[in-house]
Parts: sequence; structure tokens; C-alpha cells
Amino acid sequence: MTLAAWPYPRHVAHRGAGKLAPENTLAAFRHGASFGYRMFEFDVKLSGDGRPVLLHDATLDRTTNGQGRVDALTLGEIAMLDAGSWHSPAYAGEPVPTLAAIARYTRANGLFVNIEIKPVPGAEWRTGAAVALDAQALWAGSDVLPLLSSFSEESLEAARKAAPGLPRALLLDELPPDWLERLRRLDCVALDANHPVLTAEVIRAAHAAGFRVACYTVNDPARATELLSWGLDTLITDAVDLIAPCQG
Repeated sequence: MTLAAWPYPRHVAHRGAGKLAPENTLAAFRHGASFGYRMFEFDVKLSGDGRPVLLHDATLDRTTNGQGRVDALTLGEIAMLDAGSWHSPAYAGEPVPTLAAIARYTRANGLFVNIEIKPVPGAEWRTGAAVALDAQALWAGSDVLPLLSSFSEESLEAARKAAPGLPRALLLDELPPDWLERLRRLDCVALDANHPVLTAEVIRAAHAAGFRVACYTVNDPARATELLSWGLDTLITDAVDLIAPCQG
């Protein structure tokens, strides 16, 4: 079977710059880019008024000076939060970015994105559809479209129905026996797996079925070399300072 087109780099910076800057902020993207990274993975969920913002957790406590549920606040309220001080004083005052802000920055600088749809519990369909529609509009006319990924199959199905032209990858922490069928059912272009579950045989099987393979989160350079030698298409890493990116 013919492999799906894959315009993305082989190395992707996790949440912007791994752990070297506050995750999922524009400051992290700029820091990751300073190491030569050209593609960035990040998490998107909806504010209480339905606007896509970059946050990993369902609550604000870990990565901002806010508290409680993300979806209990409006975009205006989230915009007032400090998303940098938790990391280090140098990033104090860094805001939570919107998906629109990330689109402006990455498109202006010729960068690629992997948008992980990360719904708060109970908002899987709504988040998948909203993020896909906004991504479709924000990257309209772009030579390389965003790659959407999610652990939520409901979110990916919603994204497929809302914006079928955007490529999708299914995130899997473990590989169930029917993993290939799940990729086919969701009309995905790629598997995005937790790297310990990947073997050369799994990558070959995915390629033979027409799917690309990405993995997370690989921070050991030797493991990165091994995976890429097996034909891995894209590797997501925190170690932007240790694993040099390439464009091939």
C-alpha cells in the first residue's frame, strides 16, 4: 500500500521546548526554534466560552497561577493568568496563548505544528470539532497543514467530520490488537505511539498498511537513533538541547 504523504520534519519539540521553558507558551516555541526545531507539538483545549487555548491539564494549578478547571474560566480570564512563573522567574508573566496566536507565529516563521486535541472530561466531541474547525480556518492556504492528534477517539472522529481535509494521528500509550483497524476507522494518516511500545516490526506493519509512525516522548539520543534507524517518520522530544533536529 502507498504511504500517506508526510511533509513533516523527523524531529518535533514537545510542548514547545520540552522542559527548558514553560510548556505550551510562545516563549517555549521561540526557545525550541533557537535549537533549530521546525515543528512543535502542543496541547489544546477549550476555555469556558469555547475558545481554543494551549494547556495540557484539565486544571490550571500546575502551569499557571490560577486554580480549578480550565473550562470554568472565559478566554479573557485565562488571558490574565501567569503561565511562566511556575517554571522560573525569567518567564514570569508569560501568558497562556490562544491557538490563533500560535498560528500567527508559526506561519510567519515557516514552522510546522502537531496539535494534540486534549479535551477536558466530557467535552471530547465539542473540543475535537471546535479545534479542527479553528485549525482549518487559521491555516487556510498553508502549504503544510497542521497534524491533529488525540488519545480521544471521539475527539478525532469529531475532527474528521468537522474538517476532513486535516490530517489526523491516533495517540496510543499501548498498542491494542486492533490498532491498525482503529487507524483505518478514524481515517488517520499516522500512528503516534508511546515509544517503548514501538519495534521495527510495528513500524514496518504500519508502513505496509499505508500509515506513517510518530512517537513520544524520546529524550535519550541513543534511543532516538535506534527508532529512526527502524524507519520512524517523526520523533517527539523534550531534549531539544541534546537531540539535534534534521529536516529529512
